[in-house]
Amino acid sequence: MSQTIGQTKLAYSRVWHHIDVGRDPRALGRIASQIAIVLMGKHKPIWDPSTDCGDYVVATNCHELHTTGKKRFQKKYYKASTRPGSLKEITMDRMFAKWGGAEVLRRAVNGMLPKNRLRDDRLARLKAFEGIRHPYIENIVKFKDKSGIKGIPSVVEELSDSHKENSILAEALAEPKEKIIEAT
Repeated sequence: MSQTIGQTKLAYSRVWHHIDVGRDPRALGRIASQIAIVLMGKHKPIWDPSTDCGDYVVATNCHELHTTGKKRFQKKYYKASTRPGSLKEITMDRMFAKWGGAEVLRRAVNGMLPKNRLRDDRLARLKAFEGIRHPYIENIVKFKDKSGIKGIPSVVEELSDSHKENSILAEALAEPKEKIIEAT
């Protein structure tokens, strides 16, 4: 007898999420932790640490990524080979100038993913871009005109704007009907 109930193939299907880092008020670490959860698939009810059931994440406007305090100037990234004296260090500010905010976001998410055999595959599903334009626009699924990771203010603002427009249109359409009824 089967232990699974329902359509497990649908649960394992990968969805594309979009996050506009420039419009998100959260700092680098908060955004990176939420992206890591989506890449691992922890937001799904079928999550298992040994399976790769995470989704894709497209992060745009990484050049507007912000941090709190003096981290941008004080945090250092280290790189070394096995040779003696080969330790290299670079500050976050220099990394922004050299490789951009996408690399900083990628390294932050990389540090929050579990250190196992699935790490590289999960990190490969993070697509980070410096500007707004990206080639994955058609892949991003929208549910009720929302796309992205929960808590993004840009989606909330767009929804409130669309509700305002709908209420203005409804009022404008309701007025002529009342006038027609009064005229007859």
